[in-house]
Amino acid sequence: MTKKFGIIGNPIKHSLSPVLHNYWFKKYKINANYSIIDVKDENELSRIIYQIRNKEINGINVTLPFKQKIVSHVDTIVNDAEITSSVNTIYLDSKQSVIGENTDVFGLQAAYLKEIDNIPKKKALIIGAGGVSPSVILSLQKTGVQEISITNRTREKCIFLKNKFNTLKIIDWIKLQEEIKNFDIIINATSLGLKDGKDFDFNFDQPKSNLIYIDTIYNPLETKTLKYLKKMDIKVFNGLNMFVYQGQKAFYLWNKINPEIDEKLIELLVTNLK
Repeated sequence: MTKKFGIIGNPIKHSLSPVLHNYWFKKYKINANYSIIDVKDENELSRIIYQIRNKEINGINVTLPFKQKIVSHVDTIVNDAEITSSVNTIYLDSKQSVIGENTDVFGLQAAYLKEIDNIPKKKALIIGAGGVSPSVILSLQKTGVQEISITNRTREKCIFLKNKFNTLKIIDWIKLQEEIKNFDIIINATSLGLKDGKDFDFNFDQPKSNLIYIDTIYNPLETKTLKYLKKMDIKVFNGLNMFVYQGQKAFYLWNKINPEIDEKLIELLVTNLK
């Protein structure tokens, strides 16, 4: 019997998760299929969890805007999901409990942060306080960054995160452009720059020369801001590697196989973005 996996979110048509997981299912000869599961709003989450509990669905990934909203629907949240209250991977364990886990924290660390030198002295800024932001904060903390600031159009969302991570500093959104020059690491955790969506309405024109800019967006591979900084010889990363690494951990949680990230897979993903 073919196992069924998928991803929920809204919007979701841009997701490369089906390409990623179906590649690995084929490579490891697992009789399974991964697809986009249509969920319009929060009211449908209980139906999805029921299907997992009933083994109609074997596991799901969760993306915006459901990463926090799904928490109240699962039986238990574990590990990084417990700290962040943000879930992106769900499965049924051996005791038939629906488990919510977070693989985004691992994804960010494995993709980028492990390669940054002298981490404790770096000052990091997170732009955006939405679904992936708690994972970004925790991954920075786990890597050893001492000073983390956050900014968001809606300040209340920053305050909510500060209640969870009390050393977090809040920067007013209107000061973002002038504050950019003060940071060594900047991570865009908003949807600004996403394909067919809005982008920042200003250029990052005064960054530190040694700035590391990370975009959690992978579609397109290069947002307007990323292209702009790249031309200034700033070290930039798109969200593709983070996406792949978080997917790798999710695949392991479901199948107990740690899948290889090979060149053929990366080529396939990049081709699907063109």
